[in-house]
Amino acid sequence: MQTLNTTLLIIGGGPGGYVTAIRAGQLGISTILVEGQSLGGTCLNIGCIPSKALIHVAEQFHQTRHHSQHSALGISVSAPTLDINKSVEWKDGIVDRLTTGVAALLKKNKVQVINGWAKVIDGKTVEVGDTRIQCEHLVLATGSTSVNLPILPIGGPIISSTEALAPKSVPKRLVVVGGGYIGLELGIAYRKLGAEVSVVEAQERILPAYDAELTQPVHEALKQLGVKLYLKHSVLGFDGTLQVRDPNGDTLNLETDQVLVAVGRKPNTQGWNLEALNLDMNGSAIKIDSRCQTSMRNVYAIGDLSGEPMLAHRAMAQGEMVAELISGKSREFNPTAIAAVCFTDPELVVVGQTPDEAKAAGLDCIVSSFPFAANGRAMTLESKSGFVRVVARRDNHVIVGWQAVGVGVSELSTAFAQSLEMGARLEDIGGTIHAHPTLGEAVQEAALRALGHALHL
Repeated sequence: MQTLNTTLLIIGGGPGGYVTAIRAGQLGISTILVEGQSLGGTCLNIGCIPSKALIHVAEQFHQTRHHSQHSALGISVSAPTLDINKSVEWKDGIVDRLTTGVAALLKKNKVQVINGWAKVIDGKTVEVGDTRIQCEHLVLATGSTSVNLPILPIGGPIISSTEALAPKSVPKRLVVVGGGYIGLELGIAYRKLGAEVSVVEAQERILPAYDAELTQPVHEALKQLGVKLYLKHSVLGFDGTLQVRDPNGDTLNLETDQVLVAVGRKPNTQGWNLEALNLDMNGSAIKIDSRCQTSMRNVYAIGDLSGEPMLAHRAMAQGEMVAELISGKSREFNPTAIAAVCFTDPELVVVGQTPDEAKAAGLDCIVSSFPFAANGRAMTLESKSGFVRVVARRDNHVIVGWQAVGVGVSELSTAFAQSLEMGARLEDIGGTIHAHPTLGEAVQEAALRALGHALHL
């Protein structure tokens, strides 16, 4: 068995792991990254990036079909057809370009990448096949995996998001189990690609992690698209049809060709001998402090492995910080807010505290919304549903939260996060000249309305 020595060893090449490695390389730290599958992790290969690609294909197909029937824009085309294999090929091309780019960046920064499955021996030793690696610092960045339902084992007609992102064909009927962001993003995409889609959700509304006012426009859009919702329904099993229990306790049989199980994700703690470290846990995640340190000295955990919020951009920020800590800099992971974006149609963004959270924290707040129905740019994009909402302290007008729902609002997340990090007040946003015509004007108008003088309402 050959032995390698390094200052830093990272297990997992997803957004958290590869960013840690790149930053460590920039800082001159000798670094080895171990990845068992493809660089880029879930996010680049079977998550964020391919799902947005499929959503784009679905939207383009949906719009073209819309123009072939009755377009208010005066565009007419004959009914389109879809070659899903070509669509998947295009999506794979994007994934390939990005993962190749990650590999090039790692090489440029002199990171040694070892392809294989890591087995932890102790806090300073990891084995990969017949190679033993000794390190001073160990970063655990193994990500998360889809939660499986024992009554719906993946295989055949029962699929996870991984299979849903690489379809061989579009099923005639699809039932999505789980009304959270993954289930709805993919459910909406499949509906636009032509499948009949139903969503089964145990809670009383879709996207239960978001507040009802925010999810209402998505609920309306689902109805318009013809997606059937089975709320407060629980799954019993599958034998050619999906059996669900309705709120009255009666059993329904849902006819379907495929069942997509999307009931959430959990930290990936299995299969690499994490037990050897005997770390303190926080539920199913590894417990960390404000520097991503675990209960063992010089062992760090970042990203989904360290629990909620399971977001690629959180993992990246944590990874960058850990690399700087190892290089001797003084850092702490203490963001004011981390944006959460849901790429449904319409899109949802939540940054900072919602009105309910601010209230629960004992803050007396002004809450104000501005509707996209009064925004010129939204009208020209044929998308008048949704709004921007601001939450600010009543005493000093410091903004504590932003939320938005509407077409393209994911791009407003940058402005929202920035204003919170900089401690902006309502007056700062209201007094900043926003370009016209843009969706961003609704941000300024929401702040002005909170101050009692919106101009366009």
